[in-house]
Amino acid sequence: MKKKRDERQDAVADFRDEYPKFTKEMKHTHKILVPDMLPVHFGIIVEILKKDGWDIELLHNDSRAVIDEGLKHVHNDTCYPALCVTGQFIDALKSGKYDVEHTAVMITQSGGGCRASNYIPLIRKALKAEFPHVPVVSLNFAGLEKDSGFPVDLVTLAKLAFAIFYGDTLASLYNQCKPYEEEEGASDRAREDCVRYILEAFDRKKYLRYRRITRYLLERFQKVEGKREGKVKVGIVGEIYVKYSPLGNNRLEEFLLSEGCEPVVPALMDFVMYCAVNNVNDAKLYNKKSAATPLFALVYRYLHRVQKKIIRLTEKYGFEPLHDFEHLRRCADKVINQGVKMGEGWLIPAEMAALAETGTDNIVCAQPFGCLPNHIAGKGTIRTLKEMYRYENIVAVDYDPSATKVNQENRIKLMLATARENYGRIKNQEK
Repeated sequence: MKKKRDERQDAVADFRDEYPKFTKEMKHTHKILVPDMLPVHFGIIVEILKKDGWDIELLHNDSRAVIDEGLKHVHNDTCYPALCVTGQFIDALKSGKYDVEHTAVMITQSGGGCRASNYIPLIRKALKAEFPHVPVVSLNFAGLEKDSGFPVDLVTLAKLAFAIFYGDTLASLYNQCKPYEEEEGASDRAREDCVRYILEAFDRKKYLRYRRITRYLLERFQKVEGKREGKVKVGIVGEIYVKYSPLGNNRLEEFLLSEGCEPVVPALMDFVMYCAVNNVNDAKLYNKKSAATPLFALVYRYLHRVQKKIIRLTEKYGFEPLHDFEHLRRCADKVINQGVKMGEGWLIPAEMAALAETGTDNIVCAQPFGCLPNHIAGKGTIRTLKEMYRYENIVAVDYDPSATKVNQENRIKLMLATARENYGRIKNQEK
């Protein structure tokens, strides 16, 4: 048994040695390309890392050529997000904009049990075919790719965490104002002002003053004059990439806005806290303890404390706050056990339940075709949720290379027709 284990470890080591590594010295010689999952959040993070001396660029290429490149280099049975990310990298490298001898690509890894933890070898194999000198940088907190050459110290972790908090608040405020704005473009200008303010706070090393920064965001969006009219609210949940990425979900938020709806998108910090608390749950549920377990518990408690204070501030200014993560956990317990944690696991039904309890009954559950964690924890809990919440109106939409945007939007339009009927019925009852 030991001999076989040693052979497997040697095979993994040989596999890694075949590919170029990103070394610490490359910080001064290489540009790093980052896939566009959350344009606002990642835009802030990229600018922060640039200030720390990294030459990083957020990719915005999202044409059909990206998907075609992904299909050429990734098996079409592999999850759609992996295909999108790989295609975006290769399409960018083929554009002629970059010196491929001095370019690297970066991807985050959650370390979970789904295929998201295999993105690095998938991307490496794809790059080897056409760009064998381009290294892959892994940004992860699960001990994967320890020799990635991209140091993640406590200061960097703090910057990333608060960039996510501010990005979540900013995205939520924008979606609450954009559908109702009196003057077209007012919400976009408010968002631009807020991004500048956030980046200035990081420049001055004042990014930990989250109350002051959050207050500015809230006060700036209070200045966006809005129409007093009701809109159908539509929540977006599902696999993390297709939930957020305009490339992955065919610009779902923009489509909902064009249909006269208010998109309600859960926070990225929820996923971060979900990953942290799952490590704590592993010790309780599966007796899987490690030296890092107390650290994850400490990080979770700190993040949750900050989150609660931001929620209270948001409520004080009259905006709908993002979900309290402990409330999400209680919502999950009504539907599914917190031990179900593959991919987004219990977080998906927790978000759907929390949305229903805060007046967002209409939900798009975005999932890559064939994504088992989503089909089980997402689609598999829809019936239970509909029994729990009278007006729960959920449509599960699959995203994959062969699914057409028209078919996806038509499915969502059918859900919106029911949503508008329910909205009128509820308003009549209130009268």
